[in-house]
Amino acid sequence: MTNEEILREINSLPPEGQRLLESVLASLRQLYSRSPSSIQPATDIRSESFIGMWRDRDDMSNSSEWVRKLRESEWGG
Repeated sequence: MTNEEILREINSLPPEGQRLLESVLASLRQLYSRSPSSIQPATDIRSESFIGMWRDRDDMSNSSEWVRKLRESEWGG
């Protein structure tokens, strides 16, 4: 699509559509104006503090069985 075609499409929108498009463009400008240093790198989930927090619980040694029992007690069946 050429710039002229895009402009024609924008101009053919009702005022409400043009305002919505303006809002979308502002959001895109904000999203793409961030500097690379402001974007946080992904962390390795294995280093999160909650990993392994229940490793010493005997009742959860088999997590699938534990969940199955919990569901049965909560919802029956």
